[in-house]
Amino acid sequence: MSDTELNFWQTTSLSDMSREQWESLCDSCGRCCLHKLEDEDTGDIYFTDVVCHYMNEETCQCPHYDNRQDYVPDCLTIYPDWGEKFNWLPPTCAYRLLHEKKSLFDWHPLISGNMESVHLAGISVRGRTFSDAKINEDEIELHMVDWVK
Repeated sequence: MSDTELNFWQTTSLSDMSREQWESLCDSCGRCCLHKLEDEDTGDIYFTDVVCHYMNEETCQCPHYDNRQDYVPDCLTIYPDWGEKFNWLPPTCAYRLLHEKKSLFDWHPLISGNMESVHLAGISVRGRTFSDAKINEDEIELHMVDWVK
């Protein structure tokens, strides 16, 4: 691909992206909505198969996305200057990949042109999660998964 054929995510820094460009990086995998556990000693992040109860399991999107903190005050809001906090995102996440100076995967909708490609590639949480409304908080460690890679 020549320099003239590069797409915005290859030429624009996260901090210089427009709101529309920024939002289009989200592939709607739903992995950021999974509950995570952090090892206090190592800082390692562990993903669970427990998802926010607002998650639409078919679309893997939040129906309250624009004002999600009104519903879930500690819901993630991703910023370009997050630095080390990007490790709270799955390693397949476009925001994290671009922060780490890596390329998007072929299944990313910006590459494939198909919003279903993330689901077809088995990257999304569709059909793999339990609602946090049905899981006791003290049992969340029993739900750690290794498929978020």
